[in-house]
Amino acid sequence: MKHHILLAEDDFDYASILKQYLEFSGFNVTWAKDGKEALKIFSATQPDICILDIMMPHMDGFTLAENIIDKYPETPFIFLTAKSFKEDKIKGLRLGADDYVVKPFEVEELILRIQNILKRSQKPVADNTSKTMVFSIGSYVFDGENYTLTHEKITHRITEKDAHLIRFLYANKNKLVKREDILKEIWGNDDFFSGRSMDVFISRLRKYFSEDPDISIPSVRGLGFKFNTKNE
Repeated sequence: MKHHILLAEDDFDYASILKQYLEFSGFNVTWAKDGKEALKIFSATQPDICILDIMMPHMDGFTLAENIIDKYPETPFIFLTAKSFKEDKIKGLRLGADDYVVKPFEVEELILRIQNILKRSQKPVADNTSKTMVFSIGSYVFDGENYTLTHEKITHRITEKDAHLIRFLYANKNKLVKREDILKEIWGNDDFFSGRSMDVFISRLRKYFSEDPDISIPSVRGLGFKFNTKNE
């Protein structure tokens, strides 16, 4: 069965060529020419992965990604951009982007990235809580089916990668977890982009768990992280 890609790109010539290459590589591709059209298509088709240009009319790629994540946080996506600004990369990582590709790029490289992301998104997380979808972490309730983390009356909507990272860290609670082990388990590789992405995700988890003073996620310089829970 072919994977379905949503391509959101307003450059007609560029998108036409990219769509042909992706289809030639065995993907089904639906092309949207602006952010609003892409959101409508996504709601109707729920593709396996999204490739989103950042600069688009009517709705930019970041806003489009936020709308998609709000309803379907498990959907992987890649940002395309003609820029190489650090601020754009950090914003994309904070949104939970699975990758970030700067134009111009080799289409073969993009296809390999797509294939790797799809493999990772289908891979179950191997830990001793993977069969339990809802459980307590300190004073929080983690719901891995609905992608929420709740503390009293505050509920955080989390991404699929957030959920996998929480499961993996919690399964190894109060122990040092090496950076490379986290990267290989959750991101599938330990390259520079994945390392930067992981650091952003760890920072976000620290904010999510900040309401419970008995939970902390300290860094062990040069080695990795610990998910500390005092009462467990």
